[in-house]
Amino acid sequence: MEIVDALNEATPEHLRDAASYAEALAEHKEREARLKEEADDANVEECPDSLPDDVPAKATITIKEINDNRYYYWQWRDGDTVRSKYKGPVNPDD
Repeated sequence: MEIVDALNEATPEHLRDAASYAEALAEHKEREARLKEEADDANVEECPDSLPDDVPAKATITIKEINDNRYYYWQWRDGDTVRSKYKGPVNPDD
C-alpha cells in the first residue's frame, strides 16, 4: 500500500502529525454521520398505513417549523417537484 510505504519513510514528527490528523478526521466523519442520522430520525418518520386519498404511498412525514411552531406535512417527489400536504401540528395541545 502506498500509505504504508509513505508512513514507513516518515519521520517520527510527521508520524505524530499524521496520527493527530487521522484521529481528528475520524472524529469529524463520525460526528457528520451521527448528525445526519439524528436529522433523518428527527425530520422524517415512516408513513402509517392510512394515507389521505391524494397522498401517494411513497410519501413520508416531515416536520416543518414555522413561526416557532412545529407541524407535520406529508411530503413526496412528483418528477422534479417536491409536493407537500399539511397533516397537523406536532403538539396539538400547544
